[in-house]
Amino acid sequence: MATLKIGIIGCGVIASAHASALQGLREAGLADVEVAVVHDSDRARAGRFARYFGAVTADSMDELATASDIVYVCTPTGGHPEAVRAAAAANRPIFCEKPLARNLDEAVSLAKLASESGVPVQVGLVLRTAPVFCRLSELVASGRYGQPMAVIARDDQFFPIEGHYASTWRSDVAVAGGGALLEHSIHDVDILQACFGQVESASASSRMLAGHDGIEDCVSALLSVASGVPISLVSVWHRVLSRPSTRRVEVLLEEAFVSLEDDFAGPLTVQTSEGVEIVACPPPPWVLDVPLPVGPVGLAVRPYVEENRGFIDCVTQARAPSPGLDEALAAHRVVDACYRSAAAGGVPVSPAS
Repeated sequence: MATLKIGIIGCGVIASAHASALQGLREAGLADVEVAVVHDSDRARAGRFARYFGAVTADSMDELATASDIVYVCTPTGGHPEAVRAAAAANRPIFCEKPLARNLDEAVSLAKLASESGVPVQVGLVLRTAPVFCRLSELVASGRYGQPMAVIARDDQFFPIEGHYASTWRSDVAVAGGGALLEHSIHDVDILQACFGQVESASASSRMLAGHDGIEDCVSALLSVASGVPISLVSVWHRVLSRPSTRRVEVLLEEAFVSLEDDFAGPLTVQTSEGVEIVACPPPPWVLDVPLPVGPVGLAVRPYVEENRGFIDCVTQARAPSPGLDEALAAHRVVDACYRSAAAGGVPVSPAS
């Protein structure tokens, strides 16, 4: 099989992370791919990105899709439907960043279009491959410490229109569709459902302290799953620029208290009546051998390595990628239920309604 040509629509921070991961996989001999063609509404940005990664630029999404074997959709959220349409029309496999779209209706329409095209689709819910959450899911499923009794999750980062994010679109509801919950904590909703089951009811409140209309920067949600375990999720976009994006998850089981502070490699801290155990959660050894940029940039890219290899492997081996459209829509339905609950004063709302 010839080297797969990767086309990337949108040349921002997340596109750079995927491009660096793909280049690393190529250099390690783990994926026969090349970042070949890119497109961005900002032509100057597309030109800089292309020069850095040794690609060429395309004048349109359609041109890029035709010139590529696989399309990565890395635009701001509002651009996802058009980019997915272009890739699907060209019959190209699609990797689409989260969230799928600005709201649930748009997400359903996008998923329908992509599904009917028959092309493989993976969605960038990267916590699915994070070793610490894989280990947490295994621990919960094992029943070793009894049933989960309660889950407390906190997700916080500085408002991502400053610092290394270098973007303003996340403060524009017409482009982003929402704030901390949709743009960032859709990751949390997805991984919490993966670990504890589908959410059946959501009660939420939200605030907009930064003054961007329609862009919530503080959300508190109580999620209920079929097993009855209550999940408390707090998501915040603050102004503490010295504080990186962080997650803390605490799980109280019948016979253990489990917590994590790092959302990639952990570790998990497991406290029982016998004492405290620190459970290492390293990625597969091959992940650490993939050459990446040195320093903080390489560390930021590493969580995307396994995700990208998994997608490329699925495409080349004709397997369905995961997480796909169904998982993404399930998370969108919960986010939508939280928004509807907050608008109604916190009344419980079913994602299925």
